[in-house]
Amino acid sequence: MFVRISGAVMRGLLVALLIATPALLLPDVATDQSQIIVLVALLAAFLTFIEYNSAAPSIVEFRDAAPFNRLRFVTLFLTVFMLTAIAKGKVEPTSLTQAVTALGTIIGNAIDFPFSPVRLIVLMLPADVSQWLIQDVRTAAGIAYLISLVAMVWFYFIVRYGRWPVRYGPFNVWVNLPLFDPTAGGDVLYRLQRDARVNIALGFLLPFLIPAVVKATSDLIDPITLANPHTLIWTISAWAFLPASMIMRGFAMMRIASMIDQKRRRAYASQAEERELQPA
Repeated sequence: MFVRISGAVMRGLLVALLIATPALLLPDVATDQSQIIVLVALLAAFLTFIEYNSAAPSIVEFRDAAPFNRLRFVTLFLTVFMLTAIAKGKVEPTSLTQAVTALGTIIGNAIDFPFSPVRLIVLMLPADVSQWLIQDVRTAAGIAYLISLVAMVWFYFIVRYGRWPVRYGPFNVWVNLPLFDPTAGGDVLYRLQRDARVNIALGFLLPFLIPAVVKATSDLIDPITLANPHTLIWTISAWAFLPASMIMRGFAMMRIASMIDQKRRRAYASQAEERELQPA
């Protein structure tokens, strides 16, 4: 009981720290904006505590299948921190901010080729923006995309070669997939494989679709402005993290489907062997 409560409290505090990181590191944060950030951080921390303190999850998937959620949290936190460091370096440059900015500039320029996600998110900007903002968006997109790619590759190797999710004990499919209804109809194996393919496909397409949709709807609604550092940080973080999270979820569900298929094959083989051994 104590271990579960302390773990839930720690996770809640980490989520609150993630949300408050830009406000804590960036200067000149308005009072009203700080109050809203504190409220959102406390609410997110409370919801995280409730989720991880309960005996069974209600929303969070793969809660007992480490390191899936830990890797996603680290990916988002590292993305937000790096982008915050880049924004902070504009007004208070340090060796760390300069190094992160240089790395983001190199990566952004390297993958800013025609029809790449970085090129599309740059083209999403209005035509009258300054070259400084274009370069800031390109740098932020480059570092965020790099972090997401590393996280996806890392999780793929964990699934492929790390015996995830059964490395540290038995895996309960229904507890770790609380949003998956096994009684909705159809074969469970087929539905898991279908959901995995859909998540992987959408994850690959979203970095291209999001800028295109924003650009297409800019004439109907006011386009978002990335000149504000907080807007830039959270927009680029969501643009890079959400597709990566969906792809990782697709990898995980494909792995669960493979485990169920293997278990079925062993059960069918055992039943066939028992029928052969029965006397005629």
